[in-house]
Amino acid sequence: MAKVLLVDDDLTMVQMVAELLRQEGHEVFPFSNGGAALAALTTHSPDLVITDLYFDKTRAHGLEVVQKARALSPPAVVIVITGFGTIETAVEAMKNGAFDYLEKPFKVDELKLCVQRALSYNAAVTETAYLRKQLKKKYQFSQIIGNASKMQEVFKMIERVANTDSTILLLGESGTGKELVARALHYNSRRQFAPFVPVNCSALPENLLESELFGHRRGSFTGAISDKKGLFEEADGGTIFLDEVGSMSAMLQSRLLRVLQEREVRRVGENTPISVNVRVVAASNEPLEKRIKEGSFREDLYYRLNVIAIPLPSLRERRDDIPLLTAHFLKGKAGADSHRPIQMTRQAMDILCSHDWPGNVRELENAIERGATLCESDVIQAEDLPPSLLASVKPATLALDAQSAATLPEVPESALYPFPHGPAPGTLPEAGQAPGESVVPLKTWLRQQEQVHLNRAIRQCNGDKEQAALLLGISIATLYRRLAEEDEQPGAS
Repeated sequence: MAKVLLVDDDLTMVQMVAELLRQEGHEVFPFSNGGAALAALTTHSPDLVITDLYFDKTRAHGLEVVQKARALSPPAVVIVITGFGTIETAVEAMKNGAFDYLEKPFKVDELKLCVQRALSYNAAVTETAYLRKQLKKKYQFSQIIGNASKMQEVFKMIERVANTDSTILLLGESGTGKELVARALHYNSRRQFAPFVPVNCSALPENLLESELFGHRRGSFTGAISDKKGLFEEADGGTIFLDEVGSMSAMLQSRLLRVLQEREVRRVGENTPISVNVRVVAASNEPLEKRIKEGSFREDLYYRLNVIAIPLPSLRERRDDIPLLTAHFLKGKAGADSHRPIQMTRQAMDILCSHDWPGNVRELENAIERGATLCESDVIQAEDLPPSLLASVKPATLALDAQSAATLPEVPESALYPFPHGPAPGTLPEAGQAPGESVVPLKTWLRQQEQVHLNRAIRQCNGDKEQAALLLGISIATLYRRLAEEDEQPGAS
């Protein structure tokens, strides 16, 4: 059920449409006066507004209703109806944010379908905005915790490069948070509304990784039953994260080098290049210089990847952060899962602080989750921790008072990614709105993207429209029709 505000100066029309919508289960606020409807928008906060474009056949109050409805928080989706329909008025309504346009007289089924589509669109936009806010919250830099000097250096470097397009090389042992940093870089940059595509280069054999990264053409190898876009194409406009890039074969290194140099990819079995706009963040858990000396990694590729290197310290290099991380994991994951506050004995904390953590932060998080799951009370005992931790610690280093509770610190602001002057560089406005841009109706945005894609294909084919149509998988007639639609748009030159 949705809240629908309906306004039309034709009282019979208002009554008919209101009854129809109530039969569909919606809550309807009908008006026959434009001024009263404008005043009611803020009061009722409708999900959907259906408005006549002209009232009293003279003044276009309907556009005011559209504008105010779209300015609500959250904005209402708007359907415009009018008996004076022309393409000019339709375009004007769409420019002002209307979702769709119906000309009187319209059929009942036509209105029902339009309302259903509008409400489905509104629900999708609301869900997308919520998910983007959750992603932004999850991957904001304050989720990267560290008070040690080495982590503060990492924070400073991230702040400087987050909103650039420079290629980043993350260096650190397994479990130090390389993917978390890569995601934070993406979700705090101007690319945050485009895809983030992570790839584990060590998890796939060479032939499969080539197909995954660059795509393939149907029939190019056994099992290629259809054309497939590669992950570089999937990440177009966004960020691709190449984890364990040092494990790539020589052939794939050569292809990756070309992508970085030319900003274009070629699918397996094709010779036609495809332009991509992708930021590359690569990661390695071992020094790539070592692989260069061994002859297993290309030196020229290394210099292409190593534009800005960010080394991530191991946990044993920042032991002072162990209590902070422990408090964070207990309060966040373990505490939330069990719906109860969990503490830890001093002896258990001493074990955590004395362990060398070869698995780094990931190993610590797993140890905390195990302890929180197995502890019989609300306090994690030493015996609740993994046996490998107990075996690695000397008894002399443990607290004598084994049962007393350790004091878990509050995570100070200095241990989070610092925002000394407001939002981080590259943080965008509310989800769904890019910096400096107004939100346009989905139809308009899709049309704009289509025209950009068509013109890109024509440029790629050096102006040969027949070749461009073949590349796009459409007929030459369709291409010309689409281009003609572009010329017909207001402001087209």
